[in-house]
Formats: sequence, structure tokens, C-alpha cells
Amino acid sequence: MRLDGRRESENVDDRRRRGGGKKAGIGIGGLVIAALITWVMGGDPLSVLSNADLGSMINEQGQTATYEPTAEEEELAKFSKQILAGTEDVWTKEFQKMGRTYEPPRLVLFTGSVQSGCGGASSSMGPFYCSADQSVYIDLSFFSQMKKQLGADGDFAYAYVIAHEVGHHVQYLLGILDEAHQKMSSVSEKESNRISVRLELQADYLAGVWAYHDNKMFNSLEDGDIEEGLNVASRIGDDYLQKKAQGYTVPDAFNHGTSEQRVRWLRKGLTSGNVAGADTFSPAYDEL
Repeated sequence: MRLDGRRESENVDDRRRRGGGKKAGIGIGGLVIAALITWVMGGDPLSVLSNADLGSMINEQGQTATYEPTAEEEELAKFSKQILAGTEDVWTKEFQKMGRTYEPPRLVLFTGSVQSGCGGASSSMGPFYCSADQSVYIDLSFFSQMKKQLGADGDFAYAYVIAHEVGHHVQYLLGILDEAHQKMSSVSEKESNRISVRLELQADYLAGVWAYHDNKMFNSLEDGDIEEGLNVASRIGDDYLQKKAQGYTVPDAFNHGTSEQRVRWLRKGLTSGNVAGADTFSPAYDEL
């Protein structure tokens, strides 16, 4: 992506140096597959309790550990702030078209564990959006693990992850997220999962809409960028991850959509750039 000279959002809460870093003796590598599966299969990721200690992180000497980001992570932090700024610019204009005012989410950067408005969370949950405090939470190590564990790499691949979570914020502002969650609490688990799939595919579509308009505004997309995003979408489908984790699929447990569905809806958003095309709730489930 072409980001040279692009502004960085100031709506960022960088907590990476607060309360220490990763707990001594616990490597994130062993948690990665669980993290990715939780991110794309867990419904509300905050309902999943991590085995990691969500309290203060301490080192072997019992002292609070000091976390210092690497140069690579600092570049990812800058990149994330630029992408967030891009979502602010695009969605401000798109909401104006709808006669609405866009209130951007806050981006919270953390490492190891964090307290959100939705409760305690650890990096093993992957990136998530919390509507209680209207914030997107990301441990930047997730991006390097995407590359190592799933072969999903590239700046647009990372941007897609952020834009997808911002898409959930858009759903929240439009009242879609709360309405869907209310319905999910009153139906069977199978039907609740299907509603979740509709939400996630819509967030994929909205991520595509953002990319379409960001490119129109800033000429940001380069050759290969779209392929990077579609590659990520194909590798975070419920069917792909279930097969990777257990060797078989359980369709009734899908709650983010298959690889084919996620690619299709992301591509739709990228192609049209039309928010009105984001209706994933009217089609029959088997037509998504």
C-alpha cells in the first residue's frame, strides 16, 4: 500500500508499555492457532477465558517486566495508525452521505493482556472490537503470527484485519450490531451462529468498501494488494481453520463464514464501494 505522507490517527491509546509485557516463560507461538481460531470462530471473543494470567505481568525475579517494542513493531504501530486514519476519512464521508455523523472508534494497542470495556482479554484472543467502549484492540504481534502460521502476509492483509474490526464499529453505529446480538440471545445455538456469520460477512464487505474509497481518495492500492486481502480472507474461513485444527468441519459451528463466503463478500465491497450493498441479512442463509 502507498502510505507515504499519510497522516496518523491520534485516536489511539498505546498501552504496550503499561503494566509490563509478556509473561516470562510463556511464548506467544504456542497460542497462535488458538488465537486465530478464536478470532474467526468465537462469536464474542471476550466470552472465551484465556489460560494466561490477565493480572500484572511479572518476570522470574518477581518484578514487573519492562516491555520495549522492536523497530518492526513500531513500524506496525505507525502503519496501524495510518490505516485507522484512513478509515476515519472514508467513513466520515460515507456517513455524511447517509445524513449521519461518524464517531470513530479508538484503537488500543496492547501486549500480552488488556482490560477493555467488555472485560479482561489476552493477546490469544486476537484483534477484537468492544462496543462497550467503542474501541478496537490489537496486539501487534498478531500480524507476524498471521504470516508465520497461516502464510497470510502483506500490508493490505494487515489493513484488512483492522478495517474488518472497524466494520463492526460501523455496524454498532448503525444499530445493526446490537440488534443482531439481541436476536442471538433468544435463538438456538445453530441460529445464533448463522446470525454471527451474517455479521462477520457484512464486516468483510465493509472492509472492502473502505479499501475502495481509500484507494479513490489516496491512490493507496498497489499491484498485489487486493490479492493479499483475498488470500487472508480465504485462510480465516471457518472451514479452513476447522480443518487445520481438527481435520474436519462442523458447519453448524461456523460463525464467521467459509473461506469462499469471506472472499466473496470482501470482493463485493472492494468492487462496488457501495454501503447499500452490505445487506447480508436479507438473503437466505445458503445464498450468502
